[in-house]
Amino acid sequence: MLASRAPDTTICPSEVARAIAQDWRSAMPDVHAAIDELVQAGLVRLSWKGQPLATRSGPYRIGRSNGD
Repeated sequence: MLASRAPDTTICPSEVARAIAQDWRSAMPDVHAAIDELVQAGLVRLSWKGQPLATRSGPYRIGRSNGD
């Protein structure tokens, strides 16, 4: 999803869940777990209201890692 958007664009985790499941709310735990792994691998970054987040906590947005 990030690859189809401008480099500095972020996406909401619920957008991901809606793309993979009809019952998107039930997919959220899997989305959060996948995001945690991607953050740990340095493949994506997290932010909220333009401020970087080190870990997922509360509301967040997903963006490309700084290396991408």
